[in-house]
Amino acid sequence: MTYVRAYGRPDLLITFTCNNTWDEIKVLLLPAQSSSDRHDITARVFKQKLKSFMNFIVKHQVFGETCCWMYSIEWQKRGLPHAHILIWMITKFTPDIIDQLISAELPDVDRDPVLLEVVTKNMIYGPCGALHNNSPCMSDGKCTKRYPRALVSETITGNDGYPLYRRRSTKDGGKSITLKVRNIDVEVDNRWVVPYSPLLSKLFKAHINVEYCNSVKSIKYICKYVNKGSDMAVFDVENITGSIDEINQYQLGRYISSNEAILRILSFQIHDRHPTVVHLAVHLENGQRVYFTAGNIRARALSPPSTT
Repeated sequence: MTYVRAYGRPDLLITFTCNNTWDEIKVLLLPAQSSSDRHDITARVFKQKLKSFMNFIVKHQVFGETCCWMYSIEWQKRGLPHAHILIWMITKFTPDIIDQLISAELPDVDRDPVLLEVVTKNMIYGPCGALHNNSPCMSDGKCTKRYPRALVSETITGNDGYPLYRRRSTKDGGKSITLKVRNIDVEVDNRWVVPYSPLLSKLFKAHINVEYCNSVKSIKYICKYVNKGSDMAVFDVENITGSIDEINQYQLGRYISSNEAILRILSFQIHDRHPTVVHLAVHLENGQRVYFTAGNIRARALSPPSTT
């Protein structure tokens, strides 16, 4: 929230997800190995990819000059890491250029077949709903991520969330593809496309969700979402003898996947930001902290160091 107070609302929320089919990962695997066998390779390649990704945005200024940024890496029990990134621009975006930065449509196969392949592999949600009722995102017969989205001919801003990106129907010039869902060929149109940046997707060949932040009400949610911390897991311990020990029966602990464990073992950064935020010590009068060791406890008690 310090950044919000100093620079206003963020302009972009980007989710950059590791792709275990990156060539940099596959070339380092031994014969008969998969990426799930070498979490160290996955962690190292993702670290370098994320560094290149941030340099591309910040140093090469593909969206313009940035004034500050922050990111947090998480796993959400799914194994592969992904980074939630907030970007603040010096020159704020205007609604009329959103379509130049973000797309929620299938590209034309004749104009850019490479981008279409990347979008088809990485940026299609589900499909769920009537096409797959047992999808994990389904609750009470509805998709919790609100897919499929509505088809609109023009991007609409001003609501209390993300913009309604342009998603043209096939009758209005939109494209569609055929995917196999549960061994059935299904026609998928722009309603199932996750918003993306054509430039970033084509360059990094991964799931990269790019959202334009246009609502003041969403700032608190976005900042909390990026800094929500590690997942938690609750597990039940049962005693077959029949005695009940309420202390051991329910234990609350952090859920750490093998990919997260190796990234922490390698001491890679989980959070990063620029510029640095310094937390100032705040205390009541004559109530400042005094640090001491066993060797200087008497001296510190008699003459504590002066502080502001």
